[in-house]
Amino acid sequence: MQKRKLGKSNLEVSALGLGCMGMSFSYGPPKDTKEMTALLHVAVERGITFFDTAEVYGPFTNEKLVGEALSPFRGKVAIATKFGFDLSGSDNRPGAPPVSSKPEQIKRAVEGSLDRLKVESIDLLYQHRVDPNVPIEDVAGAVKELIQAGKVKHFGMSEAAAKTIRRAHAVLPVTAVQSEYSLWWRKPEQEVIPTLEELGIGFVPYSPLGKGFLTGAIKEDAKFDSTDFRSKLPRFTPDALKTNQALIDLLGSIAKQKKATPAQIALAWLLAQKPWIVPIPGTTKLNRLEENIGGTAVQLTPDDLREIESASSKIKVEGARYPEAIEKMTGL
Repeated sequence: MQKRKLGKSNLEVSALGLGCMGMSFSYGPPKDTKEMTALLHVAVERGITFFDTAEVYGPFTNEKLVGEALSPFRGKVAIATKFGFDLSGSDNRPGAPPVSSKPEQIKRAVEGSLDRLKVESIDLLYQHRVDPNVPIEDVAGAVKELIQAGKVKHFGMSEAAAKTIRRAHAVLPVTAVQSEYSLWWRKPEQEVIPTLEELGIGFVPYSPLGKGFLTGAIKEDAKFDSTDFRSKLPRFTPDALKTNQALIDLLGSIAKQKKATPAQIALAWLLAQKPWIVPIPGTTKLNRLEENIGGTAVQLTPDDLREIESASSKIKVEGARYPEAIEKMTGL
């Protein structure tokens, strides 16, 4: 597995990370702990050194799973986690928890994450969503204090707008920004990616396989369990899935030429965009983990990339990526 540095920081990780959310949260019922632990161990054996979780996944259960499973590999892997929601009383409250990045909330969240992850210092700490009620300078200042105290190594942001990233970076260097980015969600190309290039910040695309769609395994008649959050996403309605199949056809045609799979082409495309991009596809299946890792070996030539660009520019993706209320929580 090749390594990549996240921007100008000294945080070097595997070219492909592993998003762990789906093991405990959002994609149907939580998966078996023993099976997921075994999967995390295989990921390390296959060269993955970058793992992504958050306190809100569960809440708390995903951090516990990742912390326990990766405890034998301390010092050999980097674990990223996130703060940014008020989870007090979350068991009794319907819907998504409110965002909160008050400095005291951040410090509380970090203490909990350190305990669940079984580490003395968090490798990469993201603000999960920008809190409109707390100046980003105060957020960066709180994380700076945590870095000075040795509890955090690197500061990251998630789904933040370019101007917010600039303001935070002026207080504390941002190591990485995490946002959704793939062939069917390219908005970060407009402002975020140019800003990251200018400032020397790494980029960590989540949902690089379009929440599973870009694997080609989700057909237009797909049915999602009520515990699977895709059942509530406009982009996963039958009409949208039918229209968006054109993107799978494009990936499939390139995949045939390269003796690869659509998912591997989607990941190779992302890796070819910038040398400081590290996608974090999530999976709960060993065969998908192996398939995703195989994507790092696929070389797309400039001609391949031009062909993908030309063909994809003619495809209009149907359906919003999130319902309006959730999209409003992002800074993009």
